[in-house]
Amino acid sequence: MQKKSHKIDMVHGAIFPKLVVFAIPVMLSGFLQLLFNAADVIVVGRFAGENALAAVGSTSSLVNLLVNLFLGLSVGTNVMVANYTGAGEDDAVSKTVHTAVMTALISGVILIFVGLFFTKPMLVLMGSPQEVLPLSAIYLKIYFAGMPAMMVYNFGSAILRAIGDTKRPMIYLICAGFLNVGLNLIFVIVFHLSVMGVALATTISQVLSAGLVLEALRKEDGACRLELKKLRVYPDKLKQLIRIGLPAGMQGIVFSISNVLIQSSINSFGHIAMAGSTAAASIEGFVYVSMNSMHQTAISFISQNYGAGQWDRIKKIALYCLGMVTVIGLVMGIGAYAGSGLFLTFYSDKPEVIAYGMERLLYIATPYCICGWMDTMVGIIRGLGYSVLPTIVSLIGACGFRIVWIYSIFIYIHTLPCLFISYPVSWLLTAAAHATCLFFIIRKVKPGQRTGAM
Repeated sequence: MQKKSHKIDMVHGAIFPKLVVFAIPVMLSGFLQLLFNAADVIVVGRFAGENALAAVGSTSSLVNLLVNLFLGLSVGTNVMVANYTGAGEDDAVSKTVHTAVMTALISGVILIFVGLFFTKPMLVLMGSPQEVLPLSAIYLKIYFAGMPAMMVYNFGSAILRAIGDTKRPMIYLICAGFLNVGLNLIFVIVFHLSVMGVALATTISQVLSAGLVLEALRKEDGACRLELKKLRVYPDKLKQLIRIGLPAGMQGIVFSISNVLIQSSINSFGHIAMAGSTAAASIEGFVYVSMNSMHQTAISFISQNYGAGQWDRIKKIALYCLGMVTVIGLVMGIGAYAGSGLFLTFYSDKPEVIAYGMERLLYIATPYCICGWMDTMVGIIRGLGYSVLPTIVSLIGACGFRIVWIYSIFIYIHTLPCLFISYPVSWLLTAAAHATCLFFIIRKVKPGQRTGAM
């Protein structure tokens, strides 16, 4: 009996149906991951109080700041495996897979030490209120103990996505998510462990998802098969992985720095505003990950077709992805604000918290499709092997602009709407710059030609 294939043929046949088949599991994976994360926030908000809710929610920007550099390398993994697969270079695929998994483990161990020694001083620098600071520090130290597992899952999922397999990472995430929710209820409600219980539940569930991904790679047929005896860092592949992934990671870090500054500004309005913003950000996350599925789809499809020299398909893929992300962003972004009066009650029953949350959703969720354009174009450009260019554009257009906004306009108009509106304005400027870059890249790159990144 022939073994069922989990792969999608990205370089032949109809494009749009395959984009949909690829993107839906990615979208659902992100959606479910945030749903399970929202369960963390809901459980502590309902059963441990506003301080615990603020402690868990206000750490997200700091977590992103510390892990994004390493997660950027998983983007490099996706691009490399997809490109080599499209070009039929099986030996290069195998070396990239083993280098990526080893890099994930090393990165996770490094992050354990970063989390233990640097999170509390950074929380202090962010201006976390005294009533929240001890809870945030406990949460982060336990959370970072699970970093090796988080890294392995993300790198492993990037490998599977590169060959068109998005269903199994989604299934593994569902298994881990249900475990997370179950442990949340037990640790927080039964044992009254508050934020410590939420962090423990998250760490344990990450170990499960990492184990499932590793087992999938170990049983994989062909070049992506993981063999323990081959597990090592191949210097040439690590160099390429860093060359492609490091700019993506640096972009994530600087984005996180700007978000940390914004979180610090939100903190200045007190713990009720922090709780409302936390709840709204959790809802926004569902819109973002849905749109981000098109970013990941673009990277995998563009990379494989670029490796295979299928230039006509690349142009169609780019247009389809931009069209799809527009629809997703408009429907879900406006829907999030329209239903915010109901959605926010899942997080808190306090009218003040709900009011702050609705204010944030008005300014950030409704124009969210602009962020989708920006991210999808980054995926297209990275799929073509250009990693540094979109990073520079994003850093100047989005991050730099927000930092300037905080230290200029926000100082004189010290209100939350003024702070929140910096997001859509920065997205629009950056999306326009990416579109200009993509126009010139498409004119420059020839079919079958690889850029310096590969």
